[in-house]
Amino acid sequence: MFVPTDPLGLDELLTPEDLAIRDSVRGWAADRVLPHVADWYEKGELPGIRELARELGALGALGMSLEGYGCAGATAVQYGLACLELEAADSGIRSLVSVQGSLAMYAIHRYGSEEQKQQWLPGMAAGEYIGCFGLTEPDVGSDPAAMRTHAKRDGTDWVLNGRKMWITNGSVAAVAVVWAQTEDGIRGFAVPTDTPGFSAPEIKHKWSLRASVTSELVMDDVRLPADAVLAGVSGLKGPLSCLSHARYGIVWGSMGAARASFEAALDYAKTREQFGRPIGGFQLTQAKLADMALELHKGILLAHHLGRRMDAGTLRPEQISFGKLNNVREAIEICRTARTVLGANGISLEYPVMRHATNLESVLTYEGTVEMHQLVLGKALTGLDAFR
Repeated sequence: MFVPTDPLGLDELLTPEDLAIRDSVRGWAADRVLPHVADWYEKGELPGIRELARELGALGALGMSLEGYGCAGATAVQYGLACLELEAADSGIRSLVSVQGSLAMYAIHRYGSEEQKQQWLPGMAAGEYIGCFGLTEPDVGSDPAAMRTHAKRDGTDWVLNGRKMWITNGSVAAVAVVWAQTEDGIRGFAVPTDTPGFSAPEIKHKWSLRASVTSELVMDDVRLPADAVLAGVSGLKGPLSCLSHARYGIVWGSMGAARASFEAALDYAKTREQFGRPIGGFQLTQAKLADMALELHKGILLAHHLGRRMDAGTLRPEQISFGKLNNVREAIEICRTARTVLGANGISLEYPVMRHATNLESVLTYEGTVEMHQLVLGKALTGLDAFR
């Protein structure tokens, strides 16, 4: 039987545990996010973020694919399904989870000392501590090697100075993973946000990711003990490996935004009447719906394939770029097409389409712009480096 919501039968690729995790996250989002998110978005705020984080921790969604320290130890596919369901509610909620688990927790889990892991990870997995990840700077985006934030030794301590920009969770974080230039190359630091000299003013006046906390990080002679450094890595390998993990979640999450917009258009097309019958009965509308369904389910299939490769330990960064580039780009196009099906109603917050479309404009450029992922793939295809 052909199922309009699963035309390729992709659910058959999922285990009962996969489906149970997906359904639990979908149910939580339907109960705790969808009734309120249009209002949050309109007001440009995410009230009760700490309570939401604790609920997400109880759900097992924080640091979901990490092992130990209170983390769920889920598969990559299960984590991807969670990202899809969270972003189907709102990109800001998926970003909260992604930055917490795939960036801040992942960095500490992979590169931190046992003491750092014990100090931070159990509380972060439970949502008691919120984390953020400081890499992007006001004048340095796609070229992190040129970052100006620096840490210098002073006796056994480190003294950290600099600024980071567009940092999700920054103003509510208990710990910030901050990357800085040192005499030994780029290093990561686990910075308690109550350290003197550290501040995180929230960024206002956003027209995207409005139901999300976005901040600047300011470090003014922040003094840290020697053991604040993430000793397990030096150089750009550290932050870039974290970004790969976060980008993988975006491959799935963007399809959640696309699915919500497609479903809104499909439902609307079956009930909205023009010229005496539902607009879904007209050829041009059916063509739009067919094209949206094609790209949506091809994108989900691509995400599933990459998830299986990640679980097998064979997923390459270039393949993540492949997925992020394709799926976010197609998700935006699905939203734009869905908006045309809804007509003037497509711009109303009574429907999710415009909210998802504007959110995806941020998702398109964060964790690597379109151009950066094109160049990653170009280098992989030709063997020639066009970055410089």
